[in-house]
Amino acid sequence: MTTKELFDQIQAKKSMLCVGLDTDFNKIPERLRSMPLSEALFTFNREIIDATSAHCIAYKPNLAFYECYGREGLEALEKTVDHIRTNHPEQFIIADAKRGDIGNTAKMYAKTFFETMDFDAATISPYMGSETVTPFLEYKGKYAIVVALSSNKSSADFQLAQQDGKPLYQVVMEKMMSISTPENMMFVVGATKADKLAEIRTFCPDNFFLVPGVGAQGGSLQEVCKYGIIKDCGLLVNSSRGIIYASNGDDFAEVAGQKAKELQEQMAVELAKL
Repeated sequence: MTTKELFDQIQAKKSMLCVGLDTDFNKIPERLRSMPLSEALFTFNREIIDATSAHCIAYKPNLAFYECYGREGLEALEKTVDHIRTNHPEQFIIADAKRGDIGNTAKMYAKTFFETMDFDAATISPYMGSETVTPFLEYKGKYAIVVALSSNKSSADFQLAQQDGKPLYQVVMEKMMSISTPENMMFVVGATKADKLAEIRTFCPDNFFLVPGVGAQGGSLQEVCKYGIIKDCGLLVNSSRGIIYASNGDDFAEVAGQKAKELQEQMAVELAKL
């Protein structure tokens, strides 16, 4: 998917919403927990997806929530991706994996996500250098999403450390930009760091940002858009718990759809300013 095609979806749906599928077996409704584990996880995801797809333009399964269940979890993940591809083919699908390893290993990770599992993008931790990222850049229409400035509290331990008068996250982003283009590179910038977005846009004006932290983590959509939006939007704003766990009853999918619609309507207001 090109950035133009992604922006076309944003315009068509008046939404920049990415729904995070952080599916925890212990948090899904009781009626689903009576099913075999793989079926339960997939059924929950399927109902969430079908209820929210009209209001979002991307889904982001967090791989830790599937890998922890072994074969059954991975089976549910594969069925989830297949369901999106078959029934909602316009959606952008992100593997939230935060992988980061030397070149030959990174090559296998890229093969896993972009060939075996057919994701559009994968999140990457760049700590081991550019070779952790370059194999992901070899796939046309696919994206490396590099963690730059995350929304968790302890991100300041390293990401804000100074190197040659610049915060480390800026050093990372500038290096990543030197080996890529906006057509194959995005960055993770947390919504709880929204005040940094204007500063980041001065040296990174064209790339899409994946922005977690809106909703349950307290990030402000309006501030994210104020400081981070560009003429082609340039934002994928993620909400996970605030949507998928808005209800733990039998109406969980319906309520998730309502929450997604509420966010989409707020996004439409911001997008109308472009």
